Amino acid sequence: MEGAMQLAVIRSRAQLGIQAPPVHIEVHLANGLPSFAMVGLPEVAVKESRDRVRAAIQTSGFEFPARRITVNLAPADLPKEGGRFDLGIALGILAASGQIPLKACNGLEFLGELGLTGELRPVRGVLPAAMAAAQAGRTLMLSRGDADEAVLVDGVVVIPADHLLEVCAHLRDEAPLSPHARIPSTTDDPATQPDLTDVRGQPQARRALEAAAAGGHHLLMIGPPGTGKTMLASRLPGLLPPMSETEALETAALHAISHHGIDPARWRTRPFRTPHHTCSGIALVGGGCHFQK
Repeated sequence: MEGAMQLAVIRSRAQLGIQAPPVHIEVHLANGLPSFAMVGLPEVAVKESRDRVRAAIQTSGFEFPARRITVNLAPADLPKEGGRFDLGIALGILAASGQIPLKACNGLEFLGELGLTGELRPVRGVLPAAMAAAQAGRTLMLSRGDADEAVLVDGVVVIPADHLLEVCAHLRDEAPLSPHARIPSTTDDPATQPDLTDVRGQPQARRALEAAAAGGHHLLMIGPPGTGKTMLASRLPGLLPPMSETEALETAALHAISHHGIDPARWRTRPFRTPHHTCSGIALVGGGCHFQK
């Protein structure tokens, strides 16, 4: 009924390290002067979603309700950052105003940043969210640019979209979207990986490398510059067996939350890092300040 208080709850996921805790996007419409309030410990990029969501809804041909809109991102004590909640907030407003059916959102989780035209854009850290959605038994709807990363998780159902209109048409059962197919994972051809046959001399170091790889031991190489420490270390991944599904997913999750991203075709390849010898211990383990942009 027009003028009555209405409420919609949409499921999403936050990013907390390599974890993806659940977030309930609660949208409440009430009578009064038009306003848009957002609570639940949102950071700057999340607060700015008010303008992105308003423009995306209007340019997509929907009506932005002239009501008192309150958006709560629960739980309130969990920090929220980035534009990953844009799609869920927009759908919550449309569902609370009766423009899309709320029941169609049951069993679904939503991630994605919205452009002013309603375009759905990729976000960072999708893989941990896909892992959590699979454990919860829910389907994940997100940007098509994130679909290849999300389907790396075995058992998750991923429905990609390019625009807010596509998501709404799917929820209205007007133009159902198809689940995204999983890309076959591969590892590097052993013939193309660095091999110990390239190393001349260093019999003791070669033997230590083989023993460390066979027994799963740690290895510390000490010596002056130019003696071949980095060259030897770069050959170690080629001696190790292929990563298991769990190891590969944990490694890929670290890539997902970083700015490097994931290559879906090579996510099972063992990583090798070469930090500069002058870096601090804190930088070596990935520490440092987190600057808000």
